[in-house]
Amino acid sequence: MAENTRNLIQKYNVRLTKSLGQNFLTDNNIVKKIVDTAELTDSDTVIEIGPGVGSMTVELARQAKKVIAVEIDKRLIPALSENLDGFQNVQIINMDIMDADLKELQKEVQTGELKVVANLPYYITTPIIMKLLEEDDSISLMVFMVQKEVAQRMVARPGGKDYGALSVAVQYYSKPEIAFDVSPHCFIPQPDVDSTVIKLKRNETPPVKLLDKKLFFKTVKASFGQRRKTLVNALYNSGIFHKTKEEIKEILMSLGIDENIRGEALSIDQFAELSNAFLK
Repeated sequence: MAENTRNLIQKYNVRLTKSLGQNFLTDNNIVKKIVDTAELTDSDTVIEIGPGVGSMTVELARQAKKVIAVEIDKRLIPALSENLDGFQNVQIINMDIMDADLKELQKEVQTGELKVVANLPYYITTPIIMKLLEEDDSISLMVFMVQKEVAQRMVARPGGKDYGALSVAVQYYSKPEIAFDVSPHCFIPQPDVDSTVIKLKRNETPPVKLLDKKLFFKTVKASFGQRRKTLVNALYNSGIFHKTKEEIKEILMSLGIDENIRGEALSIDQFAELSNAFLK
């Protein structure tokens, strides 16, 4: 597999672009483990983001009903097309996933579930994941290769140093689970960081009841905006609630939350109660 990847890169004179975070997997065992993590059936449709030259796309195409491969780099399309020659169930789209209309892609799903598998560019991991979570609730399962530290943040629980706004957002929409770690030696070129494969299974219903989802996420963002400050000061300094500091203290007190606590100590349930209380 490593030799095939190198041959395709050389044949099409592809220069890997650091700005696009291009690190191609060359370990077939890791590719198979990622695909296994996606729990594919022969009726599922898969969106693969950043297929590169198609090393994982081939394995996905063998197991899924259809694969929609979304690749931003047009220079890779000829190599990707050659690698996938013979597979009739793969659609290659040359575009930035951040510009994609997910509802349009969803129309390709005829049967089974819609899933996403991706070796994500590390510089834009969070925006891509949040777009997928926020814009398309038809995606049942997502499997991502991400920087290890980012994976740890997504699964973090309240009170830990890794717990933050990303933890709350991902856990509001899904149940994140770390699948396994991947060594830098499994890539061309080798990244400077360790990688982790994480599985996000979408929540069928939100874990909390919200009066205003936008206000909930504003509350979360404000609470973590100044991590060294107490919660009351972080909320007050954000300026988005139009409340005096005393009024914020009273709201916290009514919820049984210590005004001197910091945002990282609050659970998703407490953030929901807090954002709801601002509307009462």
